[in-house]
Order: sequence, then C-alpha cells, then structure tokens
Amino acid sequence: MGESLFLMSSVLFLPSSSLRLRGKTFLGNKENSKEYPSYLELEKKGTLSERLEKLYSIYESCHLCPRDCRINRREGQTGKCQGTSRVKISSAVPSFDEESPLVVKSGSGAIFFSNCGLRSVYSQNYKISIKGEGVEISDQRLAEEMIKLQKKRCHNINLVTPTHYVPNIVSAIQKAIPLGLRIPIVYNTRGYEKQETLQLLDGIIDIYLPECKYIDSEQAGIYSAEAYNYPHHAKLALKEMYRQVGDLKLDSGGIAARGLIVRHLILPNRVAGTKEFLRFVAENLSKTTYINIMNQYQPEYKALEYPEIARRIKRSEYAEALKWAKKYGLTRLAR
Repeated sequence: MGESLFLMSSVLFLPSSSLRLRGKTFLGNKENSKEYPSYLELEKKGTLSERLEKLYSIYESCHLCPRDCRINRREGQTGKCQGTSRVKISSAVPSFDEESPLVVKSGSGAIFFSNCGLRSVYSQNYKISIKGEGVEISDQRLAEEMIKLQKKRCHNINLVTPTHYVPNIVSAIQKAIPLGLRIPIVYNTRGYEKQETLQLLDGIIDIYLPECKYIDSEQAGIYSAEAYNYPHHAKLALKEMYRQVGDLKLDSGGIAARGLIVRHLILPNRVAGTKEFLRFVAENLSKTTYINIMNQYQPEYKALEYPEIARRIKRSEYAEALKWAKKYGLTRLAR
C-alpha cells in the first residue's frame, strides 16, 4: 500500500483551561454581562432586524461571496452558486463527525445547504454542493428545523456551506428565537467569504468553523472553478472571524461555546500550501488557534482528471504538516 493514508479518527489536544460560558460569558477573568448565545442580545436591541434588511437587499445584486455575480436572486436569477433567494437544504440531522468540542455527547445539529459558490473539482459532497440535491423550504421551516435539532439535545446549530443563503439563515434565527432557540450557531464554511458579509454576522455567530483550502491563487483557480481570489479573501475572512470571536472557549462540560476552529485539508503534492497556511495562522491569528489538520483527502468527483490530486495523501505528507505546525509554535491541534 506504500504510504497511502486511510481515514484516521480524531484525537484532540484540548486546552489546559476551559472558560465557562453558561447564561453569562466569562472571557478570561473579566465577566461579560451580555446574553449568550450572542444573537439573543442583538434581537433585544433590534439589531437583528436591521442586519436582516441589509442582507436581503444584497440578493437584488448578489455580492454575498467573492464571486460577486451581481444578479437579482429575488427575481429567480442564479449565479455561480446556482442558488435563488429561497433557501435549499439537503438534510438537518445530529452529526457526530465534527470536531470533539462540537459533538461531545449529543452531537452537532448539522443543516446541510444545497449548492455552493466554490465548486471544487474534488468536492466530497458534490451531489449536494454542485449538483444541488435538496429541497427548497421557507425561512420559517428552516427555523423549525433548528428547533427540532435543539430538542434532540444537539449542542449547537451547525450551518454547513451557508454563505450563499446567509439572509435566509439570519431570518430563520430570528424566527427561531421566540420558538425557544438558545444554542450557539456554528458557521461551517469553505472559507470563500467576503469580509463585508461576515461583518453583518458579527454578534450572530458564536462559533466560526472555516476551512482554509489554498494559500496559492493559481491552485485555487485550477481546482475551484477559477476562484483565483480565494487566498486573498480567505485570509481576510480568517482575520475577521478571529476579531469577532477569538480563540475557542469551552463551557464547563467541554462543549464549544464561542470562538474559532480552523480546518485545513492536506492535498497531495503540497497543492493546499499547508506550510504557508500554518505560518499565516501563527503570525496573523494566534498560536493557540484551534486547528484541525485533516488527512482524509481522497479523490472524489472530478479529481482523477487532475494528476496532482489523483491520489490519497501519504503518511509523510501528514507528518510533514505536523512538523510545520510545531515549527510555527501552534499548540492547539486536533489530530
């Protein structure tokens, strides 16, 4: 079998001290009297309605993501992501495949959104993200799905590939609050984000879960439908997310309550720029950033048509990534 890797289970290096976040938040030794989850505070102030109005107006000349299609989704026009102004989901289920602090005992309440603006040639969920399998639902129905997941005792609402439906999602969160929504929101994204859109989510999202896929623009263009501007926007997005929520904090039960978790999928032949990514995190975010260096790549969808990524990664490639993480002083890794 040579050095090919098989999917490995995750063993996490948890922080030495957890910060309790129940009812009120405790950031370091300084108490913060704002409500938790943070979207409750925004709803009380009326800020959620203001944000929602701005977000829905973007649909009229859509520039939610860096594709900047400028089409009117409210009139049914579709751009690169193929989404209209009506939200489309594939499923809403408790998931136990996420990082340990998101899952713990009862799982993460994953809502899988159909379509995607990135459209990578090696997408593992291409039937959902590229072929668009799923069902269109109302914002009210989306809110009800959130409540169902909460009733199943999920620790959070995990929005998987949410970028192109942000207005609907914020609308659903607002509609879910009077129904009793009280668990944190996880923004589970492929990292192709506009800083301006993220700023409209400030105080709504408690846990950011981006994947940084590339550091090199040429590689991004080849493997993700000419998204040559991916590295530029991904770096800005990571900085903005970190500004909003900081390092990952756990409650007294070891459950993720607020903060940033960054994923990075190792690709064969250093295509993902793993060394440069790890250096970027160490120099621009924090050396205690919670990072999941993922080794489970396998050639899916159209990947076999591209020789550089037409195989699984080698053990040496994973070991190399861990060596780089150590070199840059990154101490909070999920392995």
